Amino acid sequence: MDVRGTIDTIYRIESPRLIAGLARMTRDVGVAEELAQEALVVALERWPESGVPDNPGAWLMQTAKHRAIDHLRKQKLVERKHAELDQPVTAQLDVDKLDDDIGDDLLRLVFTCCHPVLAPEARVALTLRMLGGLTTPEIARAFLVPEPTIAQRIVRAKRTLTDEQVPFEVPRGGELGERLSSVLAVIYLIFNEGYSATSGDDWLRPALCEDALRLGRVVAGLMPDAPEVHGLVALMEIQASRARARVSPTGEPILLLDQNRAKWDHLAIARGLKSLARAEQLGGARGPYALQAATAACHARARRAEDTDWARIAALYGELAQVAPSPVVELNRAVAVGMADGPAAGLAIVDAIANEKAMASYHLLPTVRADFLAKLGRIPEARRELERAATMTHNVRERELLLARARDLVDGDG
Repeated sequence: MDVRGTIDTIYRIESPRLIAGLARMTRDVGVAEELAQEALVVALERWPESGVPDNPGAWLMQTAKHRAIDHLRKQKLVERKHAELDQPVTAQLDVDKLDDDIGDDLLRLVFTCCHPVLAPEARVALTLRMLGGLTTPEIARAFLVPEPTIAQRIVRAKRTLTDEQVPFEVPRGGELGERLSSVLAVIYLIFNEGYSATSGDDWLRPALCEDALRLGRVVAGLMPDAPEVHGLVALMEIQASRARARVSPTGEPILLLDQNRAKWDHLAIARGLKSLARAEQLGGARGPYALQAATAACHARARRAEDTDWARIAALYGELAQVAPSPVVELNRAVAVGMADGPAAGLAIVDAIANEKAMASYHLLPTVRADFLAKLGRIPEARRELERAATMTHNVRERELLLARARDLVDGDG
């Protein structure tokens, strides 16, 4: 068995909860991450010989907790913290729940990392690192910016939180509303990394989608009258409903129009449509997440791919481009316009954003462009675009899919 790979996978899954629990203990996000990584080092030393424990998350937490005690002792805080840290972790959580109506370390971690003392881009990057367990390259791809930029943001953000002594807590009152938009952005980026992994051997990382959905639902319960919260939950529910249909039994990606819609989770779709209706009832139909949820709902309501209301989707992306303009939104609008009005119309939109700096390493642009070129009979150009896209993605499954599509074009052209 590949013990190192197993340990890496376990840490990837457990690290957000581990860091969140340690941050509550130490009141320092940077220290919490260091302690979690120290526990990982111990696991790498011991587990290859002793075997993976039955409850690896608890083992890592216990190991990290001992190091937290040592850290607090060095900081001369042991007298105040030792009694708390010597209690079982579950007992600490129970005590916290008595004092907090949320009782969720992960949510506290999100709001702490989204504190206004940090720049918006730093809040998102730090939370993705701490909560999502994402690596610096993965976060860089999510932001479409260079890796060193993300690394600097994370280091500076942790230092700022420590220097400013930001409390590890969920804000209340007016401050809660002020920080909500940043939190929602973080949650959705985490969901997206789970929904279409930027790297690795798997196209889906369901644990990240589940964490994002859970946090979204918690925030919706906390702020039931905030329409964009319900819009985000609706979007994630409807997108997550396709999970079983998005990969083959052997893990190959299956594109939306090729999916077996009988495999879609119709209970999740119903939950999403209910959340979308709630957002619209609250006057949030034109919110960025509600608009995206409305486009997802168009797909969800179509019994067959050919029944999709592409004109409606194109119009929704047009509204989204006004509310939250970005090259990625334009690329999505291009797909819808291409389906509604023909590939030439879609290609014109893609070519208009092809030189945008943010799209320079975005593999979906040449992917979409290749689809339009193929439909227009420009096969050699389409093949080159698919091969170019394959060099730009870091996800193994997606690269294989793109190269297979390029080979199919070779067969069709030959």
